[in-house]
Amino acid sequence: MTETHLFDTYARMPVAFERGEGVWLFDTEGRRYLDALSGIAVCSLGHAHPRLTDALCDQAHTLWHTANVAHLPLQEQLAEQLCDISGLDRVFLANSGLEAVECAIKIARRYAHEKHIEQPAILVASESFHGRSLASLSASGSPAIQAGFGPLVGDFVRVPFGDVAAAKQAFESHPNLVAALIEPIQGEGGVRVAPSGYLQSLRDLCDQHHALLMLDEIQCGMARTGKWFAFQHEPELKPDVLTLAKALGNGMPIGACLATESVARLMPPGSHGTTFGGNPLACRVGLEVLAVMHEDQICQGAEQMGKRLLDGLRIKLSDHPHVVEVRGRGLMVGIEFDCDVTALKQAALDAGLIINVTRSTIIRLLPPLIIEASEVDQIVETLHRLIEAHFAVSQSA
Repeated sequence: MTETHLFDTYARMPVAFERGEGVWLFDTEGRRYLDALSGIAVCSLGHAHPRLTDALCDQAHTLWHTANVAHLPLQEQLAEQLCDISGLDRVFLANSGLEAVECAIKIARRYAHEKHIEQPAILVASESFHGRSLASLSASGSPAIQAGFGPLVGDFVRVPFGDVAAAKQAFESHPNLVAALIEPIQGEGGVRVAPSGYLQSLRDLCDQHHALLMLDEIQCGMARTGKWFAFQHEPELKPDVLTLAKALGNGMPIGACLATESVARLMPPGSHGTTFGGNPLACRVGLEVLAVMHEDQICQGAEQMGKRLLDGLRIKLSDHPHVVEVRGRGLMVGIEFDCDVTALKQAALDAGLIINVTRSTIIRLLPPLIIEASEVDQIVETLHRLIEAHFAVSQSA
Protein backbone atom coordinates (compact mmCIF):
# COMPACT_ATOMS: atom_id res chain seq x y z
CA MET A 1 0.00 0.00 0.00
CA THR A 2 1.16 3.57 -0.62
CA GLU A 3 2.44 5.96 2.06
CA THR A 4 -0.14 8.32 3.60
CA HIS A 5 -0.14 11.31 5.93
CA LEU A 6 -1.82 9.30 8.69
CA PHE A 7 -0.17 8.47 12.00
CA ASP A 8 1.38 5.02 11.76
CA THR A 9 -0.51 3.71 14.79
CA TYR A 10 -2.06 0.62 13.19
CA ALA A 11 -0.51 -2.53 11.75
CA ARG A 12 -2.90 -2.46 8.82
CA MET A 13 -3.69 -5.41 6.60
CA PRO A 14 -2.62 -4.96 2.96
CA VAL A 15 -6.17 -4.36 1.71
CA ALA A 16 -8.57 -1.43 1.28
CA PHE A 17 -12.29 -2.09 1.58
CA GLU A 18 -14.65 -0.16 -0.64
CA ARG A 19 -18.10 -1.40 0.33
CA GLY A 20 -19.95 -3.95 2.42
CA GLU A 21 -23.11 -5.99 2.18
CA GLY A 22 -24.35 -8.09 5.08
CA VAL A 23 -21.50 -10.32 6.33
CA TRP A 24 -19.40 -9.54 3.26
CA LEU A 25 -16.79 -6.88 2.49
CA PHE A 26 -15.49 -5.96 -0.95
CA ASP A 27 -12.06 -4.46 -1.61
CA THR A 28 -11.09 -1.86 -4.18
CA GLU A 29 -10.31 -4.65 -6.65
CA GLY A 30 -13.81 -6.12 -6.31
CA ARG A 31 -12.72 -9.18 -4.31
CA ARG A 32 -15.19 -10.49 -1.71
CA TYR A 33 -14.32 -11.38 1.91
CA LEU A 34 -16.35 -13.07 4.63
CA ASP A 35 -16.05 -10.74 7.61
CA ALA A 36 -15.53 -12.81 10.75
CA LEU A 37 -14.43 -9.76 12.76
CA SER A 38 -17.29 -7.23 12.30
CA GLY A 39 -14.93 -4.29 12.67
CA ILE A 40 -14.02 -5.80 16.08
CA ALA A 41 -17.55 -6.57 17.32
CA VAL A 42 -19.04 -3.36 15.88
CA CYS A 43 -21.04 -4.29 12.77
CA SER A 44 -23.20 -6.89 14.47
CA LEU A 45 -26.04 -6.28 12.01
CA GLY A 46 -23.63 -6.51 9.11
CA HIS A 47 -22.55 -3.88 6.61
CA ALA A 48 -24.87 -1.35 4.95
CA HIS A 49 -27.98 -2.69 6.67
CA PRO A 50 -30.86 -1.07 4.74
CA ARG A 51 -32.89 -0.09 7.80
CA LEU A 52 -29.92 1.54 9.48
CA THR A 53 -29.01 3.31 6.26
CA ASP A 54 -32.55 4.66 5.91
CA ALA A 55 -32.64 5.82 9.53
CA LEU A 56 -29.29 7.58 9.19
CA CYS A 57 -30.26 9.33 5.96
CA ASP A 58 -33.67 10.35 7.27
CA GLN A 59 -32.18 11.84 10.44
CA ALA A 60 -29.43 13.57 8.44
CA HIS A 61 -32.17 15.52 6.65
CA THR A 62 -33.67 16.58 9.99
CA LEU A 63 -31.12 17.34 12.72
CA TRP A 64 -27.52 16.24 13.27
CA HIS A 65 -26.47 18.00 16.43
CA THR A 66 -27.53 20.32 19.17
CA ALA A 67 -25.76 20.91 22.47
CA ASN A 68 -26.73 18.93 25.55
CA VAL A 69 -28.13 22.10 27.10
CA ALA A 70 -31.57 21.21 25.71
CA HIS A 71 -33.76 18.13 25.93
CA LEU A 72 -33.10 15.64 23.12
CA PRO A 73 -36.10 13.30 22.68
CA LEU A 74 -34.12 10.69 20.71
CA GLN A 75 -31.51 10.60 23.48
CA GLU A 76 -34.20 10.08 26.09
CA GLN A 77 -35.83 7.32 24.05
CA LEU A 78 -32.55 5.48 23.60
CA ALA A 79 -31.76 5.75 27.31
CA GLU A 80 -35.18 4.34 28.18
CA GLN A 81 -34.71 1.34 25.92
CA LEU A 82 -31.20 0.63 27.22
CA CYS A 83 -32.52 0.70 30.76
CA ASP A 84 -35.35 -1.66 29.79
CA ILE A 85 -33.00 -4.34 28.45
CA SER A 86 -30.30 -3.93 31.14
CA GLY A 87 -32.31 -3.42 34.31
CA LEU A 88 -30.35 -0.28 35.17
CA ASP A 89 -31.87 3.17 35.64
CA ARG A 90 -29.83 5.97 34.07
CA VAL A 91 -27.62 6.46 31.00
CA PHE A 92 -24.83 8.85 30.05
CA LEU A 93 -24.36 8.83 26.28
CA ALA A 94 -20.89 9.35 24.87
CA ASN A 95 -19.06 8.80 21.57
CA SER A 96 -17.07 5.65 22.30
CA GLY A 97 -16.34 2.82 24.67
CA LEU A 98 -13.27 4.57 25.97
CA GLU A 99 -15.39 7.56 27.01
CA ALA A 100 -17.91 5.24 28.67
CA VAL A 101 -15.08 3.70 30.71
CA GLU A 102 -13.75 7.15 31.63
CA CYS A 103 -17.21 8.01 32.91
CA ALA A 104 -17.26 4.82 35.00
CA ILE A 105 -13.86 5.60 36.51
CA LYS A 106 -15.02 9.13 37.37
CA ILE A 107 -18.13 7.66 39.00
CA ALA A 108 -15.92 5.44 41.18
CA ARG A 109 -13.83 8.47 42.16
CA ARG A 110 -16.93 10.53 42.99
CA TYR A 111 -18.31 7.60 45.00
CA ALA A 112 -15.09 7.54 47.01
CA HIS A 113 -15.28 11.31 47.53
CA GLU A 114 -18.78 10.92 48.99
CA LYS A 115 -17.42 8.26 51.35
CA HIS A 116 -14.48 10.53 52.33
CA ILE A 117 -11.88 8.09 50.97
CA GLU A 118 -8.94 10.22 49.87
CA GLN A 119 -6.95 7.67 47.87
CA PRO A 120 -9.50 5.29 46.34
CA ALA A 121 -8.52 2.23 44.34
CA ILE A 122 -10.31 0.12 41.73
CA LEU A 123 -10.00 -3.64 41.37
CA VAL A 124 -9.13 -4.72 37.81
CA ALA A 125 -8.11 -7.98 36.15
CA SER A 126 -4.98 -9.27 34.49
CA GLU A 127 -5.11 -9.48 30.68
CA SER A 128 -7.94 -6.92 30.63
CA PHE A 129 -8.47 -4.14 28.08
CA HIS A 130 -10.50 -1.01 28.80
CA GLY A 131 -9.17 1.53 26.29
CA ARG A 132 -6.20 3.70 25.41
CA SER A 133 -6.66 6.95 27.31
CA LEU A 134 -4.28 7.36 30.24
CA ALA A 135 -6.85 6.21 32.80
CA SER A 136 -8.27 3.35 30.77
CA LEU A 137 -4.89 2.00 29.63
CA SER A 138 -3.74 2.21 33.25
CA ALA A 139 -6.73 0.06 34.18
CA SER A 140 -5.93 -2.40 31.40
CA GLY A 141 -3.74 -5.42 32.00
CA SER A 142 -1.59 -5.05 28.91
CA PRO A 143 2.02 -3.89 29.39
CA ALA A 144 2.30 -3.54 25.59
CA ILE A 145 -0.20 -0.68 25.38
CA GLN A 146 1.18 0.96 28.53
CA ALA A 147 4.83 1.01 27.46
CA GLY A 148 6.20 4.50 26.97
CA PHE A 149 3.21 6.32 28.43
CA GLY A 150 4.19 6.48 32.09
CA PRO A 151 3.69 7.60 34.70
CA LEU A 152 0.38 5.75 34.60
CA VAL A 153 -2.71 6.66 36.55
CA GLY A 154 -2.32 4.93 39.89
CA ASP A 155 -4.61 3.17 42.33
CA PHE A 156 -5.62 0.16 40.28
CA VAL A 157 -5.29 -3.16 42.13
CA ARG A 158 -4.79 -6.01 39.66
CA VAL A 159 -5.77 -9.63 40.30
CA PRO A 160 -5.94 -12.73 38.07
CA PHE A 161 -9.10 -12.85 35.97
CA GLY A 162 -11.65 -15.37 37.25
CA ASP A 163 -9.91 -15.89 40.62
CA VAL A 164 -12.45 -15.26 43.38
CA ALA A 165 -9.95 -15.98 46.16
CA ALA A 166 -7.55 -13.38 44.78
CA ALA A 167 -10.33 -10.80 44.58
CA LYS A 168 -11.37 -11.57 48.16
CA GLN A 169 -7.78 -11.16 49.34
CA ALA A 170 -7.49 -7.85 47.47
CA PHE A 171 -10.58 -6.44 49.17
CA GLU A 172 -9.31 -7.56 52.56
CA SER A 173 -5.85 -6.10 51.93
CA HIS A 174 -6.97 -2.81 50.39
CA PRO A 175 -9.72 -1.15 52.45
CA ASN A 176 -9.64 1.75 49.98
CA LEU A 177 -11.08 -0.37 47.15
CA VAL A 178 -14.27 1.39 46.07
CA ALA A 179 -15.09 -0.49 42.86
CA ALA A 180 -14.32 -3.49 40.66
CA LEU A 181 -14.04 -2.91 36.89
CA ILE A 182 -14.28 -6.24 35.05
CA GLU A 183 -15.04 -7.58 31.56
CA PRO A 184 -17.45 -10.55 31.75
CA ILE A 185 -15.59 -11.88 28.70
CA GLN A 186 -12.11 -10.60 27.95
CA GLY A 187 -11.87 -9.82 24.25
CA GLU A 188 -8.39 -8.45 23.66
CA GLY A 189 -7.21 -10.77 26.41
CA GLY A 190 -8.05 -13.80 24.28
CA VAL A 191 -11.82 -14.42 24.52
CA ARG A 192 -11.62 -15.56 28.13
CA VAL A 193 -15.07 -16.21 29.57
CA ALA A 194 -15.57 -15.51 33.27
CA PRO A 195 -16.05 -18.82 35.14
CA SER A 196 -19.60 -19.61 36.18
CA GLY A 197 -20.42 -17.82 39.43
CA TYR A 198 -17.43 -15.47 39.23
CA LEU A 199 -19.39 -12.30 38.54
CA GLN A 200 -21.91 -13.10 41.26
CA SER A 201 -19.04 -13.67 43.69
CA LEU A 202 -17.66 -10.26 42.77
CA ARG A 203 -21.14 -8.80 43.31
CA ASP A 204 -21.18 -10.34 46.79
CA LEU A 205 -17.69 -9.04 47.58
CA CYS A 206 -18.59 -5.56 46.40
CA ASP A 207 -21.71 -5.60 48.57
CA GLN A 208 -19.75 -6.80 51.61
CA HIS A 209 -17.15 -4.05 51.18
CA HIS A 210 -19.53 -1.30 50.04
CA ALA A 211 -17.93 -1.11 46.60
CA LEU A 212 -19.38 -0.68 43.12
CA LEU A 213 -19.50 -3.52 40.59
CA MET A 214 -18.69 -1.99 37.19
CA LEU A 215 -18.88 -4.28 34.16
CA ASP A 216 -17.24 -3.44 30.83
CA GLU A 217 -19.42 -4.95 28.08
CA ILE A 218 -18.14 -2.80 25.25
CA GLN A 219 -17.15 -5.88 23.24
CA CYS A 220 -19.30 -8.66 24.70
CA GLY A 221 -22.55 -6.70 25.10
CA MET A 222 -25.43 -5.97 22.73
CA ALA A 223 -26.55 -9.56 22.01
CA ARG A 224 -23.13 -10.97 21.06
CA THR A 225 -23.25 -13.78 23.62
CA GLY A 226 -26.88 -14.78 23.02
CA LYS A 227 -28.29 -12.42 25.64
CA TRP A 228 -28.46 -8.65 25.58
CA PHE A 229 -25.53 -8.54 27.99
CA ALA A 230 -23.05 -11.18 29.08
CA PHE A 231 -23.74 -10.58 32.77
CA GLN A 232 -27.30 -11.81 32.18
CA HIS A 233 -25.99 -15.37 31.87
CA GLU A 234 -25.81 -15.28 35.69
CA PRO A 235 -29.38 -15.19 37.03
CA GLU A 236 -30.38 -12.18 39.15
CA LEU A 237 -27.00 -10.48 38.74
CA LYS A 238 -27.12 -6.70 38.45
CA PRO A 239 -24.09 -4.40 38.23
CA ASP A 240 -23.98 -0.84 39.57
CA VAL A 241 -22.37 0.46 36.38
CA LEU A 242 -22.30 -0.95 32.84
CA THR A 243 -20.31 0.35 29.86
CA LEU A 244 -21.39 -0.18 26.24
CA ALA A 245 -20.36 0.94 22.75
CA LYS A 246 -19.31 -0.87 19.55
CA ALA A 247 -22.45 -2.72 18.35
CA LEU A 248 -24.79 -0.09 19.81
CA GLY A 249 -24.20 2.05 16.71
CA ASN A 250 -23.21 -0.68 14.22
CA GLY A 251 -20.44 1.66 13.05
CA MET A 252 -21.95 5.00 14.06
CA PRO A 253 -19.76 6.30 16.93
CA ILE A 254 -21.71 6.02 20.18
CA GLY A 255 -21.00 4.79 23.70
CA ALA A 256 -22.99 4.57 26.90
CA CYS A 257 -22.36 4.36 30.61
CA LEU A 258 -25.36 2.95 32.49
CA ALA A 259 -25.87 3.08 36.24
CA THR A 260 -28.37 2.47 38.98
CA GLU A 261 -30.37 5.43 40.24
CA SER A 262 -28.36 5.83 43.44
CA VAL A 263 -25.05 5.76 41.58
CA ALA A 264 -26.21 8.11 38.83
CA ARG A 265 -27.11 10.69 41.48
CA LEU A 266 -23.38 11.01 42.20
CA MET A 267 -23.00 12.85 38.86
CA PRO A 268 -24.97 16.12 39.09
CA PRO A 269 -24.97 18.89 36.44
CA GLY A 270 -21.42 20.01 35.67
CA SER A 271 -19.73 16.82 36.91
CA HIS A 272 -19.34 15.31 33.44
CA GLY A 273 -20.14 16.16 29.86
CA THR A 274 -19.55 15.71 26.14
CA THR A 275 -19.92 17.85 23.04
CA PHE A 276 -21.00 15.22 20.52
CA GLY A 277 -22.15 12.37 22.76
CA GLY A 278 -25.79 11.44 22.37
CA ASN A 279 -26.35 13.63 19.32
CA PRO A 280 -29.58 13.02 17.36
CA LEU A 281 -27.80 11.33 14.45
CA ALA A 282 -26.12 8.71 16.65
CA CYS A 283 -29.19 8.17 18.82
CA ARG A 284 -31.46 7.63 15.82
CA VAL A 285 -29.14 4.90 14.56
CA GLY A 286 -28.84 3.37 18.04
CA LEU A 287 -32.62 3.20 18.31
CA GLU A 288 -32.86 1.48 14.94
CA VAL A 289 -30.15 -1.01 15.95
CA LEU A 290 -32.21 -1.97 19.01
CA ALA A 291 -35.39 -2.20 16.95
CA VAL A 292 -33.80 -4.55 14.42
CA MET A 293 -32.23 -6.67 17.16
CA HIS A 294 -35.61 -7.02 18.87
CA GLU A 295 -37.62 -7.74 15.73
CA ASP A 296 -35.12 -10.13 14.13
CA GLN A 297 -34.48 -12.01 17.39
CA ILE A 298 -30.76 -11.37 17.15
CA CYS A 299 -30.06 -12.74 20.65
CA GLN A 300 -31.49 -16.13 19.71
CA GLY A 301 -29.62 -16.15 16.41
CA ALA A 302 -26.32 -15.34 18.12
CA GLU A 303 -26.85 -18.19 20.57
CA GLN A 304 -27.71 -20.72 17.84
CA MET A 305 -25.02 -19.71 15.36
CA GLY A 306 -22.48 -19.39 18.16
CA LYS A 307 -23.14 -22.96 19.22
CA ARG A 308 -22.77 -24.09 15.61
CA LEU A 309 -19.47 -22.24 15.28
CA LEU A 310 -18.05 -23.53 18.57
CA ASP A 311 -19.20 -27.11 17.95
CA GLY A 312 -17.84 -27.09 14.40
CA LEU A 313 -14.43 -25.80 15.42
CA ARG A 314 -14.17 -28.16 18.38
CA ILE A 315 -14.95 -31.16 16.21
CA LYS A 316 -12.50 -30.16 13.48
CA LEU A 317 -9.70 -29.21 15.88
CA SER A 318 -10.30 -31.72 18.68
CA ASP A 319 -7.13 -33.71 18.08
CA HIS A 320 -4.88 -30.93 16.79
CA PRO A 321 -1.60 -31.07 18.75
CA HIS A 322 -1.11 -27.29 18.83
CA VAL A 323 -4.65 -26.25 19.78
CA VAL A 324 -4.88 -25.52 23.50
CA GLU A 325 -8.58 -24.64 23.63
CA VAL A 326 -11.56 -23.56 21.57
CA ARG A 327 -13.68 -21.32 23.79
CA GLY A 328 -16.27 -18.60 23.79
CA ARG A 329 -19.90 -17.73 24.25
CA GLY A 330 -22.37 -16.94 21.49
CA LEU A 331 -20.59 -15.41 18.51
CA MET A 332 -17.51 -14.42 20.51
CA VAL A 333 -15.04 -17.23 19.92
CA GLY A 334 -11.33 -17.78 20.51
CA ILE A 335 -8.97 -20.54 19.35
CA GLU A 336 -5.84 -20.67 21.49
CA PHE A 337 -2.63 -22.28 20.23
CA ASP A 338 0.59 -23.17 22.02
CA CYS A 339 2.66 -21.09 19.57
CA ASP A 340 2.61 -17.91 17.50
CA VAL A 341 -0.06 -18.04 14.78
CA THR A 342 0.06 -14.40 13.67
CA ALA A 343 0.72 -15.53 10.09
CA LEU A 344 -2.76 -17.05 9.94
CA LYS A 345 -4.31 -13.59 9.75
CA GLN A 346 -2.69 -12.96 6.36
CA ALA A 347 -3.37 -16.51 5.20
CA ALA A 348 -7.05 -16.03 6.02
CA LEU A 349 -7.13 -12.72 4.18
CA ASP A 350 -5.63 -14.41 1.11
CA ALA A 351 -8.42 -17.01 1.38
CA GLY A 352 -11.14 -14.36 1.56
CA LEU A 353 -11.73 -14.52 5.31
CA ILE A 354 -11.18 -11.68 7.80
CA ILE A 355 -10.08 -12.78 11.27
CA ASN A 356 -8.00 -11.36 14.10
CA VAL A 357 -5.09 -12.80 16.07
CA THR A 358 -4.64 -11.44 19.59
CA ARG A 359 -1.77 -12.07 22.00
CA SER A 360 -0.08 -13.71 18.95
CA THR A 361 -1.48 -17.12 19.94
CA ILE A 362 -5.27 -16.71 19.80
CA ILE A 363 -7.53 -16.46 16.76
CA ARG A 364 -10.45 -14.20 17.67
CA LEU A 365 -13.74 -14.55 15.80
CA LEU A 366 -16.49 -11.93 16.08
CA PRO A 367 -18.69 -12.41 13.01
CA PRO A 368 -21.85 -10.35 12.42
CA LEU A 369 -24.80 -11.64 14.44
CA ILE A 370 -26.87 -11.92 11.26
CA ILE A 371 -24.60 -14.69 9.97
CA GLU A 372 -26.30 -17.79 8.53
CA ALA A 373 -25.48 -21.47 8.98
CA SER A 374 -23.77 -21.84 5.60
CA GLU A 375 -21.49 -18.90 6.38
CA VAL A 376 -20.65 -20.30 9.80
CA ASP A 377 -19.73 -23.58 8.13
CA GLN A 378 -17.56 -21.70 5.65
CA ILE A 379 -15.61 -20.11 8.50
CA VAL A 380 -15.09 -23.52 10.11
CA GLU A 381 -13.98 -25.23 6.90
CA THR A 382 -11.69 -22.37 5.82
CA LEU A 383 -9.99 -22.09 9.19
CA HIS A 384 -9.53 -25.84 9.48
CA ARG A 385 -7.87 -25.94 6.08
CA LEU A 386 -5.64 -22.93 6.82
CA ILE A 387 -4.57 -24.25 10.22
CA GLU A 388 -3.68 -27.64 8.79
CA ALA A 389 -1.69 -26.01 5.98
CA HIS A 390 0.08 -23.63 8.38
CA PHE A 391 1.37 -26.37 10.64
CA ALA A 392 2.22 -28.67 7.74
CA VAL A 393 4.56 -25.96 6.42
CA SER A 394 5.95 -25.32 9.91
CA GLN A 395 6.78 -28.97 10.44
CA SER A 396 8.48 -29.31 7.09
CA ALA A 397 10.59 -26.16 7.55
